[in-house]
Amino acid sequence: MTATGTARITTVQYRRAFVLLGSVQTMLIFTLASIAIPLPRIADELGLQRVDLILLSAAYGLTFAGLLLFGGRLADRYGGRRALTAGLVVFAVASAAAPFAPGFGALLAARFAQGAGAALVAPAAMAVLRAVFPGPAAYGRAMATWGGLSALGATAGNLLSGVISALLSWRWTFAVPLVAAIAALALMPRLLPDTAPNRGRALDVPGALLATSGITLASYGLVVTDSQPWSSAGVLVPLLGGTALLAAFGYAERRARDPLLPPRFLLDRRRALALTAIALSACGTAMTFVVVSLHLQQARDWSQLQASAAFVPFAVALLASGRAAGPLIGRYGAGAVTTAGLGTAAAGLALLAFTGLDPHTWYAYGLLPGLVLLPAGTAASFAGAAVLATEGVPQEQSGLAGGVLNTAMEFGPTVLFALLLTLGTDASSLAATGAALAVAALMHHRTK
Repeated sequence: MTATGTARITTVQYRRAFVLLGSVQTMLIFTLASIAIPLPRIADELGLQRVDLILLSAAYGLTFAGLLLFGGRLADRYGGRRALTAGLVVFAVASAAAPFAPGFGALLAARFAQGAGAALVAPAAMAVLRAVFPGPAAYGRAMATWGGLSALGATAGNLLSGVISALLSWRWTFAVPLVAAIAALALMPRLLPDTAPNRGRALDVPGALLATSGITLASYGLVVTDSQPWSSAGVLVPLLGGTALLAAFGYAERRARDPLLPPRFLLDRRRALALTAIALSACGTAMTFVVVSLHLQQARDWSQLQASAAFVPFAVALLASGRAAGPLIGRYGAGAVTTAGLGTAAAGLALLAFTGLDPHTWYAYGLLPGLVLLPAGTAASFAGAAVLATEGVPQEQSGLAGGVLNTAMEFGPTVLFALLLTLGTDASSLAATGAALAVAALMHHRTK
């Protein structure tokens, strides 16, 4: 076989490995977003109250965000592919149980278990990705594409769940992550390299317990602000308890011999700003789906199918921007693309806030411009920020980097979402998110 043929085969193998890992990452965020639109149907079928729906919608994200740092450490210690296999098995079993849930308790437990599996899968996938692309340049190009996959998963989750629940049943929405997980498990042995464990690293169980319980409690306290006032015990007890545990975690990490999250990992200013950009971009996307979906179905009396169809241009713009982000990062740098993406997303949110939510404006010139600019900007900012957040990270900390990046993507929006919802689920929350994105763009511009 010629050298050219060998190089061609190697390139194909790299691409197939990336497609598999990218599909897994997209599946995780699809599962997070897919339950939002079918919630009213779930409530009718299972006889759920508002507080039940809030807990059900938050269950996956609570365990996902809470266990991510520990999942990253497990991936680094036992090897990315082993951790990925274990996480996918847990995720697949939970996804198979969810559609057969006879009531609220069983469905809630399945969502918690899905999140626990996802918390191991997400950082493990990034650890394997680093093994597939060990060179800094190749890894940077891969991360430029990887950064937009979460927004793509959220968009697909909102689009497909509305269609599936309208045409079939909400229970069928769990078939998508189940099939994806089974396919990934079947293809992994052929497409993904094995990764060496690093058993010399301690697991830092006390740090893991503090981080997991703190993030989960604080997230729960923020989530229930949708149904309870900030001054109520139902909000203050978990919020203050979670904050205290996170403070104890920070103190313990400074004294630990082999900390779960080395404090110096977040001291890099560019990395900290990149994680902020990821959190803000994720919040802007999530806020837009909630606000615009409610607006279309309540103020304009659109059906679930019509509301899902309204986001098709959103998905197209997201895909186009994500595809262009890699070459742009190669030419202008990750910082410049992140800055431009944040500014574009802020402009899209401003358009949605000040013109798109007027029920008397036409979709084509009221909502559509914002629904194109926002995803174009968030895809670019995700891509650039993902490169910046993982730049210079040694291979043995790839799982840690994946855990931190995904925590910013999950826990950050939970905090911002709860704060913005106090303004009301309307134009003011979108405008505030847009202003935050504009400020982040200015901060990134000053660090270039």
